[in-house]
Amino acid sequence: MILDNRGLEPPQPMMRTLAKLENLEAGQTLIIINDRRPMFLFEQLDELGFLYLTEQQEDGSYRVTISRKAG
Repeated sequence: MILDNRGLEPPQPMMRTLAKLENLEAGQTLIIINDRRPMFLFEQLDELGFLYLTEQQEDGSYRVTISRKAG
């Protein structure tokens, strides 16, 4: 599942991402694309027990791959 958050003002990208993550099951992945690095989201992901990988894209946006820890 891919969620494109580009063009949205904070806190919309984080709110949309957290809402999608509520339904993410173990083994599933959510990819988000943001205009900027989602620093505050990382804290939430750590607290909620998600794994994530962040990659800056050539256009300056950030692609974050998020998955739920198994078990």
